[in-house]
Amino acid sequence: MVHTLTVLTLRLAEAIGLFALVAGLAMFVAPGRMAAIVDDMERSAAATYIYGAALYVVGVAILIPHHVTYDPLALIVTLFGVAMLVEGLVMVAAPRFLFSLARSLMAASRLWAIVSIVAGLLLFLAGLTGRADALP
Repeated sequence: MVHTLTVLTLRLAEAIGLFALVAGLAMFVAPGRMAAIVDDMERSAAATYIYGAALYVVGVAILIPHHVTYDPLALIVTLFGVAMLVEGLVMVAAPRFLFSLARSLMAASRLWAIVSIVAGLLLFLAGLTGRADALP
């Protein structure tokens, strides 16, 4: 059982983990879908901007109440928030960089799907079964 300082850490770990798990399963079942998503976004400046803005907002929404690094689970959740915020800003400012990165990772899409499934499952279970304890 994972111990952390706040219940918020546990709930965010569940939410982030569940999304990573489902996204990984979707990528594993239909590996070409990610390429189609990147193609669609590359053709639509509006979709790219909206996606970047949404990522930024979700990252900020995680980081406003949760910028905790006292324990490993809290650090992981905080780093996910930071990653979303940064990815959102880069998506708005330099989308071509992210598209080229995504294309280079697509060669091993099933591997990345498995990584996402395992990480998502571990994070979800940590949040689901973890305990929030106050500092002594």
